[in-house]
Amino acid sequence: MLERPDAVLTLIPLLAVSGLAVRTLLVSPGVGTGLLTAPLAIAGYLAALALVFLELLAWPVAERIGDS
Repeated sequence: MLERPDAVLTLIPLLAVSGLAVRTLLVSPGVGTGLLTAPLAIAGYLAALALVFLELLAWPVAERIGDS
C-alpha cells in the first residue's frame, strides 16, 4: 500500500522536473518564447523545495497533535 512518505518521496522529483517539462513544451513552437518561459525551469525546483520544507515543518507537528 502506498503511504504518505512514499508519496512524498515520489512527488519531489516529479515536481522538480515539471518546471522543465512545461518549459520544453512551451518553447518548442518558437524561439522567442524561450525568454518568457525561463522562470518556469526554476518554478519546479522551488515547488519541490517548498514541499520538502512543508513536510519537514508541518508533518511532525500534525502527527504529534494526532497522537495526543
